[in-house]
Amino acid sequence: MDDAPTTASGTSTGLPSRSFGLVYGLGFGGFVDGIVLHQILQWHHMVSDVDDYPTTTLAGLEANTLADGFFHVATWLLLLLASVLAIRTWQQGRLAPSWSFHFGLVLAGWGVFNLVEGLVNHQLLGVHHVRDDLGAPLSWDLGFLAAGALLVIGGWLLHRRGAARLSPR
Repeated sequence: MDDAPTTASGTSTGLPSRSFGLVYGLGFGGFVDGIVLHQILQWHHMVSDVDDYPTTTLAGLEANTLADGFFHVATWLLLLLASVLAIRTWQQGRLAPSWSFHFGLVLAGWGVFNLVEGLVNHQLLGVHHVRDDLGAPLSWDLGFLAAGALLVIGGWLLHRRGAARLSPR
């Protein structure tokens, strides 16, 4: 992804990597959604608004739980990929000395996850909404999208603060 040229001694000649922070954020955002909203609060499941899989039947709940499991595998693979990218970045000497550089990207990646998941699953495909049981699912979906946008903006601002510290004054 962010392969920078290195010298013969293996030290980096490039800027700090942005890729692993963003990928961590995508995976972490998926885990938070899946663990908190699907499992702990049980507000929805992966395909809870698909007519063939109602959560009010055992077969429907089993199908939703299976879909949730596949979703968790995908987010786990994102975190595994981010870990590999982080190790490669460290080996290349491309970690930023500022925590805000990388943590801002994690928050931005989490926000990107929320925006993509919210637009694709909630709005385009309609396979589930953040919450159906209280009525007004669109308002919950819009709140989820707003939270995603705030994470992207706040994360990017935090990242930029860290990146500014890298620039020579």
